[in-house]
Amino acid sequence: MHTNRKLCVRLGKGYLMVLLCLSGYQVTAQETIHLTTLDQFKDPGKSWTEAGEVQGSLTVDGSMKSSKGNGILVNIPTKREKGKDLYTNESFGDMDMEVDFLLTKGSNSGIYIQGMYEIQLIDSWTNVSPKSGDNGGIYERWDESRTGAKGYNGYAPRQNASKAPGLWQHLKVSFQAPRFDDLGNKIAPAKMIRVELNGVLIHDNVTLDGPTRGAMFSKEVAKGPLRLQGDHGAVAFRNLKVKTYDTPAPKLLDLSYILYEGEYQQLPDFASATAAQNNSASFLTGNIRTKSKQFLIRYKGKLQVEEAGDYHIALQVPGGMGNIKIAGQEVIELTRNGGQHMVKLQAGTHDFELVYSKFQDWVNSALGLSISGTGLRDTQYSQSAAPDRVGADPILVDPVTQPVLRSFMDLPGRIRVTHAVSAGSTNGVHYTYDLAHGSLIQVWRGGFLDATPMWNSRGDGSSRPRGAVQYFGEPAFAIGSQDADGVLVLNDTTGTGFKPEGYSIQDDPNHLAFQYRIHGLKVIDDIEILSSGEGIKRKITTDGEGNDLYIRVASASAIKEIENGLYLIGEKAYYIQFEGGQKPILKNASNTTELLLPVGTSVTYSMFF
Repeated sequence: MHTNRKLCVRLGKGYLMVLLCLSGYQVTAQETIHLTTLDQFKDPGKSWTEAGEVQGSLTVDGSMKSSKGNGILVNIPTKREKGKDLYTNESFGDMDMEVDFLLTKGSNSGIYIQGMYEIQLIDSWTNVSPKSGDNGGIYERWDESRTGAKGYNGYAPRQNASKAPGLWQHLKVSFQAPRFDDLGNKIAPAKMIRVELNGVLIHDNVTLDGPTRGAMFSKEVAKGPLRLQGDHGAVAFRNLKVKTYDTPAPKLLDLSYILYEGEYQQLPDFASATAAQNNSASFLTGNIRTKSKQFLIRYKGKLQVEEAGDYHIALQVPGGMGNIKIAGQEVIELTRNGGQHMVKLQAGTHDFELVYSKFQDWVNSALGLSISGTGLRDTQYSQSAAPDRVGADPILVDPVTQPVLRSFMDLPGRIRVTHAVSAGSTNGVHYTYDLAHGSLIQVWRGGFLDATPMWNSRGDGSSRPRGAVQYFGEPAFAIGSQDADGVLVLNDTTGTGFKPEGYSIQDDPNHLAFQYRIHGLKVIDDIEILSSGEGIKRKITTDGEGNDLYIRVASASAIKEIENGLYLIGEKAYYIQFEGGQKPILKNASNTTELLLPVGTSVTYSMFF
């Protein structure tokens, strides 16, 4: 946080410390709890261990192995040691949770938020139309007394963003606990504010009317533990962390307002100015209608702060200017369109004043006030806040009607691929190829493409993957020669004679064979999306055997052969399966490991992700 000035104001016996950040701001960090050892859980069963490494199986149901170490919580039930759920020692209310999890083939687990609301974790790898019981789904509630189906109110993920068994997956959850009055009566339901699986939004603002099946209790609670399901199958967790939001939100009380009509580009003398309205208010709003579409509204009230701390206050006043005073001190200076600062508030009730002067008649009026801070999510105090900039309705590409699309494609690291060809399928597997390098640059699972950036208005020519993406780094040639130090050169076109020759459509509309010339060879790079939905099959054919030329199949921080011809790439990111007894070379190259094959007449492998 950058701070230019501190200002302290004493008010009688109590005092308000005001910390003004006049050159930028940074929202303060919440309390983050890292759950990495079994000591942080109640009575873990014998099926749970701490491990330094774990391996699930792509092909064998229920098979999982681990090695000694720490950092990973592993559950491997056996006939002798039945699995048992794991409960945190600590209970939580509002929270953000993140975790990596790994499933083996056929695995079934889940995470119960507050021990009450289950997000399903299950091997749903190739399921095209997921339901509430699939990976990332919010499990059903259950009522044995119901006629017909006993399960109800389950929520399926928006799309299947799951990875293959044996690969690490990432789950992010923003949760709001149910609210209760002083008598314990529920006055607001729990919510899954946002849930992401492998970087893909799968739930957005889902209201939970009650506990899901298998909850700890039938009656909801304000706080409860995290519960990791262990009685349904093998599963591993790492990097589990919880960010808590337990700070009560400040309250605006006893609001009133005075409205002045007309154009005010500076504050008037309020003692002599003529008011058009003077009344009490139940909330802040900028939805004011005057003939001139110009006005000044001055709110007064009390700000009740239950817990002292640093609070980030943000003000929106489009089409004009505004300021905020707390305890008579200006904490957001009078400025156009609003401002935002960090304010250190002591517990207690403080005088509050907000002014919004809307003098640009062509701008729609909207007043926004939000407060956030340590342990407090962003809380909106106005019913007319200007919404975040809303784009056009998304323009989504249907792989049935358009299985192939050429566009620009942006990659991490501000890399723009200008000659990208993307191919999509109805089984949720898609890829992008760079014609300028003869390179496969990404694969993904889920929805195909969002072409809004390209087709809306004037556009910028780019499209975006809609699912869980596996990137392969900066585009580079697949075929290269070694330099004097034995390093494979793939980024320099000098001397390669590289010449792209387009692509042809094979037996399916999304089965493409890319053609180019490099190092005197004609290359056909045939990429087929597997009908099983497990990934892609790639066959690289050349019209000769280049001397000292190699095909780089993969490059990652780690590459390991786990079965005959089956390699695990990176931090358990994806698999490569070779066919026909091909034996690749593993070569270390400056902090990475490369999977290479000498250039011959044909190389064939499959990629599972």
